[in-house]
Amino acid sequence: MRTLAVVPVKSFSSAKQRLSHGLASGARRSLAQAMFSDVLGALRRARALDAIAVVTEDISAEAIARRDGVVVLHDDGRSGQSHATMIGVEYAQAEGFGRVVLVPGDAPLLDPAELDELLLRAEHDGIEVVIVPDRHGTGTNALVIAPPGTFEPSFGPGSYERHLAAAKRNGAAYRSVELPSLSLDVDTPDDLAALWSLIDGPRGRAQRTRGALAQLERSGARATLERASVEV
Repeated sequence: MRTLAVVPVKSFSSAKQRLSHGLASGARRSLAQAMFSDVLGALRRARALDAIAVVTEDISAEAIARRDGVVVLHDDGRSGQSHATMIGVEYAQAEGFGRVVLVPGDAPLLDPAELDELLLRAEHDGIEVVIVPDRHGTGTNALVIAPPGTFEPSFGPGSYERHLAAAKRNGAAYRSVELPSLSLDVDTPDDLAALWSLIDGPRGRAQRTRGALAQLERSGARATLERASVEV
């Protein structure tokens, strides 16, 4: 099945505001850019994907995407993640893709092999909607929709239950799948602390993010963020 991955990306300059107590704006920007680059790298290695589209208003994100041959779709930045992903969904419909995968740009541990297995199994089983929860079980870190346009995403707090309810209401053949490498997106100090502990493990994934975190550790930011995580 011809499949498009869609990655919505906010402006790097305003990214990760909830990390502002521990990270200066330049550090947040560098981290967001590194995570986005690692997500794109993982998606390019996924064999079940035919193309990738990035929805963004950020010039740097656009430059990274175009350098890697990724389609760039303009987002005016005035709406949230759901609107941005719908730009990608509408592009998928117009271009004749049979399926769309909505993936966040801040889940750098994404494993292309896990994503391939998820997509191949969903196609084999005739699943129209796959919902991948975040590590808390309340948010949504990926959505698979086949065909595009038959299911409207609704991201934000509580999105996992909303997506489950919408799939049931629409009568879609759906499945909820926990995907370890997509369970962690980074928004809060606690998220970043969790990423730090995971990325300290076996090497091989998220090299750009690993480098950005190493720089933060050298600057003393890790200790500051860990204190912030405890206080939250």
